[in-house]
Amino acid sequence: MGLQLDHTILEVTDHAASVAFYRDILGLEHEGSNGPFEVMLITADLALDLAESEEPVSRHLAFAMDRVTFETTFERIRSSGTAYGNGPARPYNMKGPGRSSGVHGATDSVYFRDPSGNLLEILTYDARR
Repeated sequence: MGLQLDHTILEVTDHAASVAFYRDILGLEHEGSNGPFEVMLITADLALDLAESEEPVSRHLAFAMDRVTFETTFERIRSSGTAYGNGPARPYNMKGPGRSSGVHGATDSVYFRDPSGNLLEILTYDARR
């Protein structure tokens, strides 16, 4: 198998609000509770464990996806009223997508925050249609 990330822990202020956000906006599947964590599946081999904290430390997570999934997810962001932006320093300017880069090069990206203030990015490497 080699080396592969299995799960990561993200601090959130409210489990229920965060589960709903990650399910409804990003389309992640809620696997249930595991001890103090609410487990959200990113892929069959990668989980996001949500840990409640009164003062979470903000993190940045970037989710790569194909163009169709990107457009569908961006529409859910817009229709939910979630503020978004075209850059990491501009997550509220209601512009986007912007150009950024990821592990495979240039991307179209949209930035926004979850209910706990974590900076999220959705991105696609697929060329604009």
